[in-house]
Amino acid sequence: MNDLKDYCAPGTSFTDEMIPTTNQVSLRVITFSGPTEKQEIDIVFVAGWVSLMAGWKEILVELTRYYRVIYIETREKISSQVKGRVDYDVGSIGDDVVYIINHFGLKRGKYLLLGSSLGATAILDCYRKIPQKPQCLILVGPNAVFRVPLTWKIIVKSFYPGLYKLIKPSAKWYLRTFRLNIKTDYEQYEKYSRALDAGDPWKLRPAVLALASYEIWDILPGIDCPALIIGASKDKLHEPENLKKIVERLPDAKYVDMETNKKTHSKPMIKHIKSFLKNLT
Repeated sequence: MNDLKDYCAPGTSFTDEMIPTTNQVSLRVITFSGPTEKQEIDIVFVAGWVSLMAGWKEILVELTRYYRVIYIETREKISSQVKGRVDYDVGSIGDDVVYIINHFGLKRGKYLLLGSSLGATAILDCYRKIPQKPQCLILVGPNAVFRVPLTWKIIVKSFYPGLYKLIKPSAKWYLRTFRLNIKTDYEQYEKYSRALDAGDPWKLRPAVLALASYEIWDILPGIDCPALIIGASKDKLHEPENLKKIVERLPDAKYVDMETNKKTHSKPMIKHIKSFLKNLT
């Protein structure tokens, strides 16, 4: 990764620390605090499955102009420190998020939760466990389910993680052939390829198996918090139709379609966030 100064607005200070969330798991958490007068609300940012911070560079630079941002790298990422065998299911990832919220002493209504993909799903899943509720949720492409074909379950279950380099080309081929629209957004494929290259196979293997049976539907009616769901109608991986179903089942949700995954990681998304927050007040 480049210098963290490249990921925030000029003059922003930051801390980069490992925070233990359990006796076995410590997460990398980066806190960006800017020099100028900030708005009263903080942002807790939970990126997607094995996502690299580089994919959110443009967004982070803009957000840190206005907000303190607490960026969490979840336990399936290569940066986490893990002792022994641990769980990588959505519930465990969500429990880590709750711990970080409590660790920073965030107050009710004084912060928002921003997440993408698996990070967004974990936010929805753990919301009921958060004692001091956020002002709102801003979720980019939350996964309602995680589609892992039976063939891939068998491959992942039987494959020795030390031979990850042999299976990685097949995983990339599967993504670009069946799950991504490379004609519309080739950059999304490149981003996921870099994430796979940087992944820790000893964490990815149990994570894939843990996520394969997850569904989010039952918990949605109990989320009594305003939510902005940001989708991309041309992003097949995050299943736009499921995003609309999520919006329908949430008590208070708004949906914005930004068409491509690339656009959801770019400056225009900041306008949607600021407009949504303005309408809350």
